[in-house]
Amino acid sequence: MLTLKYLSENTRECIERLAVKHFDAEALIGEILELDLQRRNAQTRSDACAAELNTLSRSIGVLMQEGKKQEAAVVREKTLQLKEEGKSLETARKGAENRIQELLVQIPNLPHSSVPAGKGAEDNVTERSGGRMPDLPVDAMPHWDLAKKYDLIDFELGAKITGAGFPVYKGKGARLQRALINYFLDCARQAGYLEIQPPYVVNAASGYGTGQLPDKEGQMYHVGLDDLYLIPTAEVPVTNIYRDVILDEKDLPVKNTAYSACFRREAGAYGKDVRGLNRLHQFDKVEIVCIEHPDRSYERLEKMVTHVQSLVEALELPWRILRLCGGDMGFTSALTFDFEVYSAAQQRWLEVSSVSNFESFQANRLKCRYRTAEGGKIQLCHTLNGSALALPRVVAALLENNQTAEGIRIPDVLRPYTGFDIID
Repeated sequence: MLTLKYLSENTRECIERLAVKHFDAEALIGEILELDLQRRNAQTRSDACAAELNTLSRSIGVLMQEGKKQEAAVVREKTLQLKEEGKSLETARKGAENRIQELLVQIPNLPHSSVPAGKGAEDNVTERSGGRMPDLPVDAMPHWDLAKKYDLIDFELGAKITGAGFPVYKGKGARLQRALINYFLDCARQAGYLEIQPPYVVNAASGYGTGQLPDKEGQMYHVGLDDLYLIPTAEVPVTNIYRDVILDEKDLPVKNTAYSACFRREAGAYGKDVRGLNRLHQFDKVEIVCIEHPDRSYERLEKMVTHVQSLVEALELPWRILRLCGGDMGFTSALTFDFEVYSAAQQRWLEVSSVSNFESFQANRLKCRYRTAEGGKIQLCHTLNGSALALPRVVAALLENNQTAEGIRIPDVLRPYTGFDIID
């Protein structure tokens, strides 16, 4: 969430930068600033009422001592009027304040100056790419056929048990899932991330803190009876560890990693590239989360991007990194890099990771702050997160790209984790 102070002091800049995200903020910001003026005027009048009330209240005692009962009664009546006016002004102030908060949460984060202009995925900019493209035969099978041939994943059984988008992993398919999770966690730990095992459901305050709530797009599963939400990513519970926390500057950065199942309704996405593992409602992912000093957050972002790059390289997958344009960015992000791997049988790129810097946007919602080493001043932290990695599309690419006449070859780095070197 952007601060009211920043909006007030940088109104034109905010409107222009939000336009990069194709968000017309002029009317909304104008309403916020008008409400803030009303709030401040109400506060000023309320303070004046309170001061006058105090003065008059003291005078009543003096008048009574002097035997001026009639005059004292007039003053007392005036104090009653001031009390009512004060209540009315306080109601107006609180109403304006609440409305300001309602409007502030509707404004996306400001995009970083390096975010390219553009409306959608076709306008994203390729930063760099690597890996060797596989040379598959003309009869190469897509991953959903390979999963059936080798009895790795049962999509129909998942649909029977739950519904579409909830696959059942079996045998070597389940072992491959577990191998990837353990490998990604080990890599994160070796890179200095502390492993967290978080809850898979969160309360509304946690969803609000990281920006998933209000859920305008209906992406979260809601447990209505308990007013809890299934997590769309481990980012939500892990980042909320630091909600209402003041860290010492010397403790930054804080680096956490977590595996979790992730749940997304993907409302409005039906019919779009949904076959097989391309789009699921439940999937596994290893997340990395950093709480960083504002002066170092973009340096941290680059380190996180490098970490994810090392993972796709180790898996021997063709990869590319995209700098997302304004129209393709998330609500909370200031700058996002997407990682895609090439799925050879489908002949298409699949997103497997997003690495983002939120600057102070989430921290302001969370009240995640740090105390400076000099002077002890309290400042907002910067928060960052990234998938390292999301499993379904990684598995899709691994199965498709490594298919041979003998079976599906397992990349070298995974063999100590799978316990087998081929799926046959």
